[in-house]
Amino acid sequence: MEPSSPRKLGSVQEEGFGMQPQRTVDLGLVPNLWRSNSGLFRSRRPPSALGNSEKQENLSSWIPENIKKKECVYFVESAKMSDAGKVVCECGYTREQHLEEAIKAHVFQGKEWDPKKHVQEMPTDAFGDIVFTGLGQKVGKYVRVSQDTPSSVIYHLMTQHWGLDVPNLLISVTGGAKNFNMKLRLKSIFRRGLVKVAQTTGAWLITGGSHAGVMKQVGEAVRDFNLSSSYKEGDVITIGVATWGTVHNRESLVHPMGGFPAEYVLDEEGQGNLTCLDSNHSHFILVDDGTHGRYGVEIPLRTRLEKFISEQTKEKGGVAIKIPIVCVVLEGGPGTLNTIYNAITNGTPCVIVAGSGRVADVIAQVAHLPISEITISLIQKKLSMFFQEMEIFTESRIVEWTKKIQDIVRRRQLLTIFREGKDGQQDVDIAILQALLKASRNHDHFGHENWDHQLKLAVAWNRVDIARSEIFTDEQQWKPSDLHPMMTAALISNKPDFVKLFLENGVQLKEFVTWDTLLYLYENLAPSCLFHCKLQKVLAEEPERLACTPAVPRLQMHHVAQVLHELLGDFTKPLYPRPRHSDRSRLSLPVPHIKLNVQGVSLRSLYKRSSGHVTFTVDPVRDLLIWAIIQNRQELAEIIWAQSQDCIMAALACSKLLKELSKEEEDTDSSEEMLALADEYELRAIGVFTECYRKDEERAQKLLIRVSEAWGKTTCLKLALEAKHMKFVSHGGVQAFLTKVWWGQLCVDNGLWQVMLCMLVFPLLFTGLVSFREKRLQSDRSARVRAFFSAPVVIFHLNILSYFAFLWLFAHVLMVDFQASPSWRECIVYCWLFSLVCEETRQLFYNPNGFGLLKMASLYFSDFWNKLDVGAILLFIAGLTCRLIPATLYPGRIILSLDFIMFCLRLMHIFTVSKTLGPKIIIVKRMMKDVFFFLFLLAVWVVSFGVAKQAILIHNENRVDWIFRGVVYHSYLTMFGQIPAYIDGVNFDPEHCSPNGTDPYKPKCPESDTTLHEPAFPEWLTVILLCLYLLFTNILLLNLLIAMFNYTFQQVQEHTDQIWKFQRHDLIEEYHGRPPAPPPLILLNHLQLLVRRVILKIPPKRHKQLKNKLEKNEEAALLSWEIYLKENYLQNQQYQLKRRPEQRVQDIGNKVDTMVELLDVDRMKRSGSLEQRLASLEEQMAQIARALHWIVRALRDGGLGSEADAPAPAPQKAPEEQDLTPGSRQKVEDGDDLYHVNARHLLYPSCPVTRFPVPDEKVPWETEFVIYDPPFYTAERKDKAIVDPVGSSLELLSKISYNTVDGLVDRRSFHGPYTVCDGLPLNPMGRTGLRGCGSLSCFGPNHALHPVVTRWRRNQDGAICRKSIKKVLEVLVVKHLWSEHWALPGGSREPGETLPRKLKRILRQEFWPSFESLLKQGVEVYRGYVDDPRNTDNAWIETVAISVHFQDQNDVELKRLNSVWGWGRGSEGWGWRLACS
Repeated sequence: MEPSSPRKLGSVQEEGFGMQPQRTVDLGLVPNLWRSNSGLFRSRRPPSALGNSEKQENLSSWIPENIKKKECVYFVESAKMSDAGKVVCECGYTREQHLEEAIKAHVFQGKEWDPKKHVQEMPTDAFGDIVFTGLGQKVGKYVRVSQDTPSSVIYHLMTQHWGLDVPNLLISVTGGAKNFNMKLRLKSIFRRGLVKVAQTTGAWLITGGSHAGVMKQVGEAVRDFNLSSSYKEGDVITIGVATWGTVHNRESLVHPMGGFPAEYVLDEEGQGNLTCLDSNHSHFILVDDGTHGRYGVEIPLRTRLEKFISEQTKEKGGVAIKIPIVCVVLEGGPGTLNTIYNAITNGTPCVIVAGSGRVADVIAQVAHLPISEITISLIQKKLSMFFQEMEIFTESRIVEWTKKIQDIVRRRQLLTIFREGKDGQQDVDIAILQALLKASRNHDHFGHENWDHQLKLAVAWNRVDIARSEIFTDEQQWKPSDLHPMMTAALISNKPDFVKLFLENGVQLKEFVTWDTLLYLYENLAPSCLFHCKLQKVLAEEPERLACTPAVPRLQMHHVAQVLHELLGDFTKPLYPRPRHSDRSRLSLPVPHIKLNVQGVSLRSLYKRSSGHVTFTVDPVRDLLIWAIIQNRQELAEIIWAQSQDCIMAALACSKLLKELSKEEEDTDSSEEMLALADEYELRAIGVFTECYRKDEERAQKLLIRVSEAWGKTTCLKLALEAKHMKFVSHGGVQAFLTKVWWGQLCVDNGLWQVMLCMLVFPLLFTGLVSFREKRLQSDRSARVRAFFSAPVVIFHLNILSYFAFLWLFAHVLMVDFQASPSWRECIVYCWLFSLVCEETRQLFYNPNGFGLLKMASLYFSDFWNKLDVGAILLFIAGLTCRLIPATLYPGRIILSLDFIMFCLRLMHIFTVSKTLGPKIIIVKRMMKDVFFFLFLLAVWVVSFGVAKQAILIHNENRVDWIFRGVVYHSYLTMFGQIPAYIDGVNFDPEHCSPNGTDPYKPKCPESDTTLHEPAFPEWLTVILLCLYLLFTNILLLNLLIAMFNYTFQQVQEHTDQIWKFQRHDLIEEYHGRPPAPPPLILLNHLQLLVRRVILKIPPKRHKQLKNKLEKNEEAALLSWEIYLKENYLQNQQYQLKRRPEQRVQDIGNKVDTMVELLDVDRMKRSGSLEQRLASLEEQMAQIARALHWIVRALRDGGLGSEADAPAPAPQKAPEEQDLTPGSRQKVEDGDDLYHVNARHLLYPSCPVTRFPVPDEKVPWETEFVIYDPPFYTAERKDKAIVDPVGSSLELLSKISYNTVDGLVDRRSFHGPYTVCDGLPLNPMGRTGLRGCGSLSCFGPNHALHPVVTRWRRNQDGAICRKSIKKVLEVLVVKHLWSEHWALPGGSREPGETLPRKLKRILRQEFWPSFESLLKQGVEVYRGYVDDPRNTDNAWIETVAISVHFQDQNDVELKRLNSVWGWGRGSEGWGWRLACS
């Protein structure tokens, strides 16, 4: 092929662009388009590691390969001149703008210019990013495409390369292409509503893309939204489809390798007859046909693209729907009317904005009228009102407009008129969505399927307001099970408003949540979710992963339980058990096959269970709450938590999960959101517990220690402690319970002095000095003693006394009685320490929950005081070892002395129980951390000054100990005022130092003059260094340390009480499970435990006071009580929220806005009603004037006049703005069927023939229609033996005998003899706009048969379904391969045949005789004319409808019919559909 260079536009010389070979495109094969599975329907490409440059490079290579432009390759001079007065080609371009080959094209010379031959495709040279100069930095996308580009390629470009999300809705905005004026209020309402519906539903707006007319209105609406909104992800996608040849300044968009970006100048003044692109559109598709200045080129491609997009299926959240499309019309001319007509014909709903002008107002004015009143004269009158250029409307044009408007108005379910202030209609978005729902109620959806389809649309749009007002009405009663699939979709798509709506309408979570549903929800976790990543890690570590086949999903609920167990902690049991081998196949779910589709496999199959399987979970609310929380879905989790039973436990668990996930979350914002939500759930737990504690303290404390089977057999208190919920643990009710545990069976109001006195003199217990909670202890002395000494408070104080005695004895041994051989006192210390070692060992191995040794060791050493105990014991063992060896006796004493310090530090843990000392110890611990970090700063100054001082003063000091003293020790003491005497030379004394450094007890002398005995070092320098050192250390660093201490004190002081109360539990729990005897007597208890565990094998038990498992009845009553108080808490929260000043101001503002809107609507209604009444009054007055004129004329003539001349009184017309009620509208529509409608469709099916437009009033043959000139059409048929001859020749048609049986063909009509004119029969129902036979077999009537097979709809138990008191009837319908609609199983009959051809195709041959016998037994319900789109003026269809009803569901013929019916050669499917009720 010959190479061709890009076109030169205007005077711009495109040099250096290189030569690209011309290529032909195979429209069926597009590279990279179908390569990935379902890649065309992905909403957005996954995040890629490619940079912008690499993406641009990929786009620069993909677009020229798949997208073409059009070039004129033959210059033919046109009679027209360009705007600049230059000679142009027939294509509209000048000679300079053509390729060189086009000017020198010898091949085409002497031929007329033909666009099919002389315009060729070649790789596009205009694509990339577009920036409008001077209008901000917003970057859009654009591409120049050939008018023949497949829609699939453009759609692939938009979704895959431009990264657009697949839309939930397609809004095609059409109307006037020139600027027009709208009322300011209507303009504001239109802009606000249009952008709102696009932003809330995730829609695409498609316009003409130019900066004029309706496109400009849409662009300005998007601009206003972007300026007023800060919602980053809510950008409105506005796609402009414009003609490349009409774009002004398009030469700036030409970049063969892509413009990144291309700068475009919006120049309205110099555009002339061209148009500029609108700067507020986000994407542009510029359609090229190789011509210049010709408008409307983009319309066919835009129509195909919109149709292609509307046929795509978007799946999200388990719901897959075809993308709905709606046409919004403002103003407009003849082209707009054609657009509306084509949209209505194709089943696309249209919203007409009344008051915008021209075509929109003409249709709005007549939309409420019956079809019979929409006459040619009325349309002519309306056109004269709204169009100034009436000269363009010839008689045939007006007839055509009348016919099209009648067809538009006739399909009222697809037509919505938006009127400002009509019935409270304030927003266009409501009108658009209502129009789509109204349009969905067509014959493709019957009964509940129709409502289900509407609910899918509402969920996809995320418009719960539409669902409440249009779907969940008294007209349709929803079963909870019918809402389960959409509930799943709402959960996955994170639409909490719909979840709340479904719960309000009867969805029970216990019935909704099953194993398979829950597994499906976890399969559909967002890939960016942290929990999803953790699940993938678990699956990767699964031991059985190699044995699993890729076709079977490996995710099961025990994998989820494993991740949850890691997050909640080892103190909980797995929430979901690992399934047995026989259960694994049941719990696994092949996710790719589960889809809620309008057609095909439905998500409802997920809920079809076999009765033998127990599929419900233990706690469905818990399962959904966890699923929502792990994805950080706040609103969704709030709704589900409100449904929970064990709400305190659920709130604490949610907080724990969020805290653990926030630790691993890499995104800082998400981590902060999780922590904030965790705090919120902790406050909810506190709020509900407060309500419970106020109501009943004892039952509230039962909630704290109740073992929850649903949450891993743990308790609220344990969960709060593990999650470090300090606010919850410091709650007064929790602390009261801990105090109760601390005092054991003693009354908490006993004084500490009373307890101490009874500890020292235990016989006082029998005097009643201390009181007990249980009355039985007052009489049983032995039980009283056991209860007293087993109380944790008594055990604690006994251990304190024992520990003080141990320290006193240890100190006495170290200072007074440390002999060469151990004394009896020292042996007691050793025994005492051995008892401590045994107690620490018991704590290490105490494992009532069965965690295992490693886990218990980890928990044990996680406590600082346990580490201190172990360190002190090990140091004591080391000291004891050295002490027992005579050679190391003294080092042993030193080690034991240091160990005494560690044992004394252990007293701080004992004092934490004190409400006075406990918080102070916490502050000291925090300050020690500050000191540790402060030492790093201090070390820098100490070492730097010490080294400098040592190097300046001392020469070559070799003794390491004296180097350390000089560098560190002396520098450190200098901070506290011990300044070296020799540093300034004043107090220099050679007697106090060693000149050569040989005296080990004296420092080496500083640099000095041996003759003068004076220091030789620079005194001024050392003094300056000392001053700077003291300045930074004493003043700066020490004050910094004080400031740090002060900050820590202030910060910790606010939460000290909470921290102390939280840590108090550990001490209480420790002494609650500790043996009652203090060391060293505790050895007796340890011996008893050894016998019980090792010899008797008795497992350890946790005390009931900290963990209590209730009976089922008691637990159910307790949870019911908790639910009741939870409702009180939520009501109080709502009340408090309403009382906030901000909320009250917002409520008042909303009320004011509502009142203003109501007043505006009322004012409009009143003004409109007044205008209508005045118009009606004027008409009545004119009628009266005519009547009076007639009376005067009659009297003048001397008679009463003739009756025919008397004017009839004018009826008072209903207001034009009044909508019809459902009943009256139905009557109007019924009255519209006076003439055939389908037989007058302008486009004849399956051929390019267009009928002559025939309005309703011109249908009867008796009505004069002078300009009626229909075309003649008879289709070619393969089987010419059974059809009439083709053509209009009278010789061929004269052989046909009408109104009789003509051979095998019965040409008799059920309506009696018909008229034959010029050898052709006339349709008895009137004109159709087409002569000939069309696609029918013969002239005159073509007979057909339509069996109507019905049965009663029945429930699963066999009972007849009823709606109110009426029975529900089902009819048998089929869907043919060549049709998208369901139809009765019938059709035309061949001459001499009984059954129709279509019926034979879909019915098995062996059943033909049986079906014929069924028809003979049936009842004929109709015989006559069929309004069919194939009818013509000379050929039509007449049918016989026979009803076959099966009363009994066990009818033999019905069972046989169900067994042998369907799936024949010509059917796509069959089924029973709802007929009536």
